[in-house]
Amino acid sequence: MELLEQIKSNARRHNKMIVLPEGTEERTLKAADAILAEGIARITLLGKPAEIEAAAASFGLKNIGKAVIINPVDYPGKKHYIDTLVELRKNKGLTVEEASRLIEDPLYFAVMMIKCGDADGEVAGAQNVTGDVLRPAFQIVKTAPGISVVSGAFIMILKDKEFGEDGIIVFADCAVHPDPTDKELAEIAVATARTTKTIVGVEPRVALLSFSTMGSAKHALVDKVVSATKMAKEMAPELMFEGELQADAALIEAIGQKKAPGSKIAGKANVLVFPDLECGNIAYKLVERLAHARAIGPVLQGMAAPINDLSRGCSVDDIINVIAITANQAAGLNR
Repeated sequence: MELLEQIKSNARRHNKMIVLPEGTEERTLKAADAILAEGIARITLLGKPAEIEAAAASFGLKNIGKAVIINPVDYPGKKHYIDTLVELRKNKGLTVEEASRLIEDPLYFAVMMIKCGDADGEVAGAQNVTGDVLRPAFQIVKTAPGISVVSGAFIMILKDKEFGEDGIIVFADCAVHPDPTDKELAEIAVATARTTKTIVGVEPRVALLSFSTMGSAKHALVDKVVSATKMAKEMAPELMFEGELQADAALIEAIGQKKAPGSKIAGKANVLVFPDLECGNIAYKLVERLAHARAIGPVLQGMAAPINDLSRGCSVDDIINVIAITANQAAGLNR
């Protein structure tokens, strides 16, 4: 089964509730309609019901009636969300009046739905900038236990099936954290391994990349990757990590065995962890364009609940895929 169909099939089995704060945005509505038609997930749309229903009718959508539609301004359970938010942010001095205003913001309301157990995940960003999407998430949901940093992974689907896992490789961090410390890099490696296991459904073989392989070069930048690899192994001894590895040693078996003889990962990596955001972002875009690979993501990882940020240039299909991925992440948290 092709990966995206596998992701959608798994989402159907778990039937998670995904909240979409941008309830009247055209691409979001069309994606929600398709998700509901295919039974990939349950959907909550935020906004004024009359506006959402009118927009759906104007786009010729037939399935929006299956969604839960909530207006944050007059939601009957609003007081519970306000009280919970005040309690969560009391150390920051948040008042009831301030919380009341924040709850009427769909981006805050969506995160409070997750925090209170009324939704399993959120997808936004077709209309809103990344900072506005993530700010409520950082304040309310926060990071997963043992993880202090959020990162962004891309699932790269290559035409050449020789590499990775039948042509599938997960890249990180390509979207969020510019210059991680060794500890943060270790956390990114662990989070990406877990993302790979949950979404791709394979055993991750994680290569932490550098311009050196197993001591072939000496530099502080190499030392960071070596230290991160050691920490990742200590954080998640049940998972497989190797570093530092050059990209060719990570991906091509003959080179991997020459440069890192006896390694179980060299030449067989299906997860590539880059030393910083600059490397990761450049790498995924080069592979996407030059190798005509499909890049799915970014998949935000490290949060205590799945909250994914879209590009404002996203397509309807992009939103459908990210909703399905978010449902898979939610299912993975419950295992």
